[in-house]
Order: sequence, then structure tokens, then C-alpha cells
Amino acid sequence: MLRYALLILSLLILPSAVLAKADRGSEPVILVSFDGFHPSYLDRGVTPNLSRLAKHGVTGQMRPSFPSKTFPNHWTLVTGLVPDHSGLVGNRFEDPRRPGVIFTMADDDPFWWNEGEPIWAAAEKAGIRTATMFWPGSNVAWGGVLPRPRAMTEGGVRPQDWLQFNQAVSNTQRVNTVLDWLRRPEAIRPRLITLYFDLIDTAGHEFGPDDPRMAGVIADADRIVGELVAGIHTLGLKPNLILVSDHGMAATSSERVIRLDQLADPALYRVVESGPYAALEPTPGNAERLWAALAVAGTHHRCWRRAEVPERLRYGRNPRTPSILCLADPGWLLEPGAPKQAFSGGAHGYDPAAPEMASLFVASGPAFASGKHLPAFDNVDIAPLLRSLLGLPAATRSDGTAETFRGVVRQ
Repeated sequence: MLRYALLILSLLILPSAVLAKADRGSEPVILVSFDGFHPSYLDRGVTPNLSRLAKHGVTGQMRPSFPSKTFPNHWTLVTGLVPDHSGLVGNRFEDPRRPGVIFTMADDDPFWWNEGEPIWAAAEKAGIRTATMFWPGSNVAWGGVLPRPRAMTEGGVRPQDWLQFNQAVSNTQRVNTVLDWLRRPEAIRPRLITLYFDLIDTAGHEFGPDDPRMAGVIADADRIVGELVAGIHTLGLKPNLILVSDHGMAATSSERVIRLDQLADPALYRVVESGPYAALEPTPGNAERLWAALAVAGTHHRCWRRAEVPERLRYGRNPRTPSILCLADPGWLLEPGAPKQAFSGGAHGYDPAAPEMASLFVASGPAFASGKHLPAFDNVDIAPLLRSLLGLPAATRSDGTAETFRGVVRQ
């Protein structure tokens, strides 16, 4: 532990020459996501590495975008677009141009992804080498076309290095892959790297965020950070390291389930997605009957037709969004029917303003000031920050701004 502490301090205490603008511009930028990591996990006394980076870098709570789900928010982090604008409007959704087809997290057809350009595509087109370790969507040939099922994608841009997600690849293997990329000669070393870990989210769903067993999983995540920083130090590099999460986690229980089949006759609708929110499509000819059944707000949920979703959610203009959206209060679940057995655990997908959904932001490296804390900000600002660090111009389409980081990023 002491070794990691000394190595992290050496990463943070940089000689003035490294900070000189003339010497800047080639540092690697490493974006690390710990899926489901709530900022309060740093207060549990089991994260010495993360907490040290936070103390000597820049921190602040982020608000996820709606829906506060994994794929939409990971895509927002790298596109700077809310899901309604990026096209990734859920973990499961439909597109009227492809009737009867549902997008799932296993789908790498560019058709579903092409509405928002990821940072690695912009960087690659500008001649900046990139590499991604499991980041959602990084296996997609962005901008390409899949002419028919099971065909090869035609055209498109991918990172120079990327790996198809496989949960069996250990966290240490993921770190070592990134370190191998950084070990390359400068000419073929990626300048932008993304790295994804799912252990916190997996445990949060199974145990719930307040379960004592979470402490050990959070400590494992912190150990991973220590391994990464120690390996970077050994290589003699001074990267800009940005650690984020896509959302937080709320405790759930089988005692807090709202049954959709008790709100409306199941013959009136199809369920596209359920859980913290329900995405519903009326069956043919039943739109008005369905809305009449759902229009009255419940004690722990409320429903809207697509055009009436509250503006603050920035959702409902994309035709991929559901005809009817029902949103539960944090900790409650909207499910098709009664639970098959008693359960407790965790979930996300709730209103981004809910404190339980807050996400992590910690940044450290030569571009960042030390010991700064930002007011809460939206996660659409991360992609503009990445573009600024890489020297890319501002995106022509963006819902975020790098101005959020004025005063904490060295010029």
C-alpha cells in the first residue's frame, strides 16, 4: 500500500518543465470507467489510491444523462451528446425504421450507433492513435454500414486497438493490456486510451449499494487503480488520467415493485424495457386506451407520452424513444408482473437528479490543477474535455462544454 502511495505521489508531483506548455501536447490521455461507482464510495475508507488521486487532482460529482443506464451514458461520455441526441436511448430500444427489431447491448451494427461520433473516431480521423479496452461501442465500425445480417461491416472507423468485451478477462489482464499499449514506441503508442471495469456495477446489482460486501469490491477497484498507476510510473510516463463512472446505484427490493399488469391491461402494450423505468409501446389500435390507463400518476411513479416527457430529462424527441415512458422513484421498480421470488439488490436508470444516481469524476496529471473540487456538472462535458486535452477542435454537435473545467485545467 505504501508503495502505491509513493508511486501515485510521484505521478502527481511533477517538475515544472513537464507543465510548460512547450512540452505539453503528447501526454497520453487515459479515460477509465468504473461502471456503477457512486462518489460516496470514496468515503468508506477503503480507497487509498483513488482518494489520494482525488486529493491531489480535480474532483466533482457528475450527473448522468437520462436514462441513467450503462450504454447510453458510456456513449454520452465519449460523444458529448445526451442519449436523445446520440441515438443510444437505452440498453434496449426500437427504431421505427426497423420494425420488430430491438437493440440490445450485444448489437454492433453501426446503424444503432451512427447518430453520435465517439471521441476515438474524431481522433483517428485527425491522425491521433487511439486504443479502447472494452468501452461500450468501441467494437463498432462507427460510420460504417452493415449491408445484411451476419455480413461484414463496410467502411467505418474503429480505434487502432480494441477488444471485444469478455467478462472473463480479468481486471489485472485489462490493466496489463493498457500498460502494454503504453510500452510501445512513441510512434505507435496510443494517445487516447479508454479502459472499462464492470466489477462495481455487477456487485451493486447483486448486493445493493449499502451492503457490507460492497466494501471489499470497492477495495478491489482501488487496488486496480494502484496497479495501473504503478505500471504507468514504471514506464516513466506522465499521462492525464480521468476516472469516471456512468451512474450510481439505488437499493432495490421485491417489496418495492410496481406491477405494470396492474396499471394497464397487458393486451394494450408491449414492454421494450422495464426496471427503474418502463419503455412501453401500445399494441395496434390501443394507444388511447393505454394512455387513459396510465395517465394518472401513481404514488411512486409517473408516466408521460413521448412528446410530454419533462424538458429537464432532455429525452423524448428521438423517434427511438418509447411512445410511453414510465419512471419510478429511486429504489422502486416497474416490472411486467409480480416478482417470482423475494430479492434485494441495486438498480439504476432513475432520474439523473436523484442523489443515488450521481457518478464519479477524478482527474489527475500534468494538465490538471491540484486539490480542486468542481461543482456538480453534467457528463456531456467529458467529451469536450477530452477533445481539449487532445488538441482537437470543438465538435460541431455537442451538448457539453469544456468551459466547465476552466480554472482547473492548465493552459
